[in-house]
Amino acid sequence: MTTHPNTPAGWYADPQGTPNLLRYWDGAQWTPHTHPGQPGQVPQQQLPADPTKIQRQVQKQAGVTPVMGGGGTLFSEPVLVVNQKAKLIELTNEYSVFDQHGQTLGTVVEVGQSALKKVARFVSSLDQFMTHTLEIRDASGQPQLVLTRPRKFMKSRVLVQRPDGQPVGEIVQQNVIGKINFSIESGGQTLGAIKAENWRAWNFAIVDHTDTEVARITKTWEGLAKTMFTTADNYVLQIHRPLQDPLLSLVIATALTVDTALKQDARGFG
Repeated sequence: MTTHPNTPAGWYADPQGTPNLLRYWDGAQWTPHTHPGQPGQVPQQQLPADPTKIQRQVQKQAGVTPVMGGGGTLFSEPVLVVNQKAKLIELTNEYSVFDQHGQTLGTVVEVGQSALKKVARFVSSLDQFMTHTLEIRDASGQPQLVLTRPRKFMKSRVLVQRPDGQPVGEIVQQNVIGKINFSIESGGQTLGAIKAENWRAWNFAIVDHTDTEVARITKTWEGLAKTMFTTADNYVLQIHRPLQDPLLSLVIATALTVDTALKQDARGFG
């Protein structure tokens, strides 16, 4: 299909020619959102989020006032909204990432899942003891960070790398009882910490090496029905001041994978 600025937003055959694959055209550009099938067959839950809903989530549910500035990318926006795709049965983790105005910035996708791991996730919580790998991708679908949580028993750690394999740092769980805390480490140095603000590990404060809060993760309430009958988790990250790498990338990695990499560990004793 040939698209131009006057083409209405909607699901169309993938421009790369992939058979039986639809890609979402937002009215101006192709997005990372894809779905197998033919036009007209896309479930409503696969549609990109309503910008008005995103803004309400940020301002009303998370209590974050509009913040000026932002460069329009995963690593330059002061507020990130991370919404998991709702599924009745969660076999593969998928998240969409938006800015505070509802514009798509990227996605988080779990990769390399074996059939055994999907079965374990379906019948039990044993998959939390298996290795998980997630890619953080920008709006064009290009990987920006790769996170690997090796198999664990009690405490977990998350390895953060660039797509070319260059290490960025680690997020290391410090305790298993009480409010869960993680250290942010890179090159053998502790750059900061992630501190759960309650025993269920719903909200987190992110601090630097001086124990000064530099960012905050707030879970947003999606309503009783959605909370009871799906496994979707939605979060808002607010970065209080400009950060430098590797701390910036590690804070982004933390927020964009908080459910699989961090909060999932608290379910066993939350």
